[in-house]
Amino acid sequence: MAANRKLLAVAVVCAAAVIGVTGCSSDGGDKDPFEGMSADKIAEKASKASKDAGSYRMKGQMKQKGEVSDIEFAVAESGDCTGKMGSSKTGKAEFLSVGKFTYSKGDDKFWESKGGGSTAELLKGRWVKTPAEGDKAVCNPDDMFSNKNLKKLKRKDDAEVGGTKAAVLTRKKGAETTTFYVAMEGKPYFLKVVNKGADGPGTVTFSDYGKPVDVKAPPAKDVVDPEKLSSGS
Repeated sequence: MAANRKLLAVAVVCAAAVIGVTGCSSDGGDKDPFEGMSADKIAEKASKASKDAGSYRMKGQMKQKGEVSDIEFAVAESGDCTGKMGSSKTGKAEFLSVGKFTYSKGDDKFWESKGGGSTAELLKGRWVKTPAEGDKAVCNPDDMFSNKNLKKLKRKDDAEVGGTKAAVLTRKKGAETTTFYVAMEGKPYFLKVVNKGADGPGTVTFSDYGKPVDVKAPPAKDVVDPEKLSSGS
């Protein structure tokens, strides 16, 4: 069951792979709040604003090995988070990251794809608890909104995301093109990121920046001891 130890981390890494990214308020109206700024500078401001918000929600789709998976996360300011991911082919799973532990709970199809029918039966309706790896929270915003790859961007024509005007920034690397949408109203948050032409193309949208997210560990009675999994009991 070693693979299950990194389920939430893998989900977050998948989302971060789509994003490849990492404050101030605008005046609103028709004025361009980024007038005179380079695309890289706009992305830098978006990175800072998104990280400083603390909490947020994200939702999207990833395509890997020809299979489309849905992903959805709610991230608290503490770095604790809750999420879902999966597809009709490989099954679906829920994830929690609370403090120094991660929890995963999947449907029968999900666990069957990981360990067979006996595993699915053992874990039916239950959570697997595993220690988080490293010192940082799995959903650390410093990782999700890292600006280390936000270089050599170009600004394209503005667009709208959910009714909010957005600056459109693109980054092209070989056959891969990543497009970032940055809010031009209110704080310059990342609103959407679209990745095309990569091994794992996808789209992620962000919302509810700064709104409280409550993440709690599941009841002990619903949690499986990882030691029992390794022993097959």
